[in-house]
Amino acid sequence: MSSAQDCRQAVQVDERRLVQALTDLAGFGGSVGDGVARQTLTPQDLQARTWLAARFARRPGYAVGIDEAANLHIRRLGLDDGLPCVMTGSHVDTQPLGGWLDGAFGVMAGLEVLQALDDANLCTQRSVQVVAWTNEEGSRFAPGLMGSQSYVQPDALASFLGVQDAQGMRFEQARDAALADFRHAAAIGGWTCFEARLAQPVYAYLEAHIEQGPVLERRGLPFGVVRAIQGVRWYQVTVEGRSAHAGTTPLEDRDDAQSKSIALAHALLRYAEEKRSLGLRVTIGRWTCEPGAINTIANRVGFTIDVRHPESSEVSAFDGFLREQLPPGGRIAVLQDKPTTRFDPELIGLVRKAAQERDIPALDMVSGAFHDAMPLAGFTRTAMLFAPSIEGISHHPEENTAEADLAACTQVLADCLLELAQTAPSPADPRRASPVL
Repeated sequence: MSSAQDCRQAVQVDERRLVQALTDLAGFGGSVGDGVARQTLTPQDLQARTWLAARFARRPGYAVGIDEAANLHIRRLGLDDGLPCVMTGSHVDTQPLGGWLDGAFGVMAGLEVLQALDDANLCTQRSVQVVAWTNEEGSRFAPGLMGSQSYVQPDALASFLGVQDAQGMRFEQARDAALADFRHAAAIGGWTCFEARLAQPVYAYLEAHIEQGPVLERRGLPFGVVRAIQGVRWYQVTVEGRSAHAGTTPLEDRDDAQSKSIALAHALLRYAEEKRSLGLRVTIGRWTCEPGAINTIANRVGFTIDVRHPESSEVSAFDGFLREQLPPGGRIAVLQDKPTTRFDPELIGLVRKAAQERDIPALDMVSGAFHDAMPLAGFTRTAMLFAPSIEGISHHPEENTAEADLAACTQVLADCLLELAQTAPSPADPRRASPVL
């Protein structure tokens, strides 16, 4: 066995410790089984962040930090801390009432890897950094992925600062409160901190996550190697008609926006059903009708469409069909258009190899949901790892994953992070100043 293999075998994650940490984190805003309400930068979220940082901030060989987007960073210092770090993480914010694993698993899996490295008394060449990204969900401040997007594209932060939540609080205010809360906790706790800045070079980024779908469980597999996040396009469709009295207007004299919209929606859903074998996913998520009176023919209907597919050609084909079917006078606005995010082939191979060496059966797959790995993929080499979701449930209090599957995914993450963190520096590595304060 090679020395590298010896090191990997020495780094063993602790399933019980991992699950206990996830259970403890769920206590900030709820509990396992009853759901977790921990929207971004709320008091529950800030308390969870302080708890996460405090667990490592005073350990020898560690430093914590927070950047301008309020992303929380926990770093296990390498032998050469000036090299670009190996990064992992996810988010700890939830839907208004979500489950205990979505996002949180990726953060706690990363922290479990740090503890496993400590248990093995291993020093790595590069620092290993766990990040809890801000506002991945977008349920309090829209859009989501604010923290990770700001990290890779600092200029984007300015466009987020004025966004308001339902109570009128600006993201900038919530961000400033989070920065102040972190600095206060650091001063009180005597934390070892480093200057966390946006866009600091990263050698590679890996994100562990629950699948949030039924594919792995249906196939009886404990692990997924994620090679891409499928593309998505959002539409707002508006269909015009003319209001008239429901009792006095014959059918042949009506210009009913509701009737025309229902016919269009049925045509789109039939199209999706015909293309189901190709993996096309079409969802009509929001529907509004004006004037909304029970005895008045509708003069305007609006509805949204979410269409997803790994190949842009299939999304374009749907777009063409939608425009062909649109009633005269109808309007289409594209609200969002994100192409498929493809992950780094070398990292995908590393993840696949690590699973094989641990005898963990795996499936190559495409993520149907957004993750912080999406913006990171345009910044550094990136890949994702999936653990199965029981019955595919997520964003719901019943969200769950078998503890053994959580541990298996975390073990593969540990093996990959260790191999990446032991990579020797090269002339291509940019140096960065990241002083421990």
